[in-house]
Amino acid sequence: MKLLTAIWLTLAAFVQATSLEFEQLVTEVSAPADAATVTADFKFTNKSNKPVTISKSDPGCSCLKVQVAEGKLRYAPGESGLIRTTFEMGNFSGTVDKIVALWLDDAPDNSPSIRLTVRVHIPVIVAVESEPGKKTLQWDIGGKPDPQVIHIVMAEGHTIHVTGITSSSQAFGHTLKTIEKGKKYDLIVTPLEIDTPGISVIRIETDCSIPKHRTQQAFAVLRKATPAAVPNKP
Repeated sequence: MKLLTAIWLTLAAFVQATSLEFEQLVTEVSAPADAATVTADFKFTNKSNKPVTISKSDPGCSCLKVQVAEGKLRYAPGESGLIRTTFEMGNFSGTVDKIVALWLDDAPDNSPSIRLTVRVHIPVIVAVESEPGKKTLQWDIGGKPDPQVIHIVMAEGHTIHVTGITSSSQAFGHTLKTIEKGKKYDLIVTPLEIDTPGISVIRIETDCSIPKHRTQQAFAVLRKATPAAVPNKP
């Protein structure tokens, strides 16, 4: 009996989760470099044999707004609708994924019925990284204060100059090296002492013509050494 009950609950949850059938659960949009906002739409149809109500939505981020077309929340069998999301670009760049959770009818708060993904591709005009996808330099407390490098590379077709570097902490020194003027720079960062934990936000100012891409950030961190893994004993 318990097994049959568990199967019934599983099937009921599946039916509820799929009663609104979306054309796609992931919507990808490419945004212009100077855009302030970008929209992504999700079309759906009630494929069940009963009315379905969108009871709640949660974009999970203040940068994302969610609207159901015409404010309509209840859909009869066979009826279609549209959910529009508006992403505020801010200083984001690269590929950004944002998740919208939807609850249908009486779905519990801890179990959204559907999750939609807004995937925004934003041009990287000023790339700042020590290695692909990494903007944080790290040193272990008590380790060697060897210099590390943040590479600053301008997008192809753009000539952009670094006009200034500031650090939020005096515990780190920095030197800017020009590799190719207006194209490539190396920012060399060195901890000035290695025995105290600390963090620095490094601001990189440029003369980029697009205001939101003009200032970039990188980070330097002095942290406790990560313990080495202990091998399992036989």
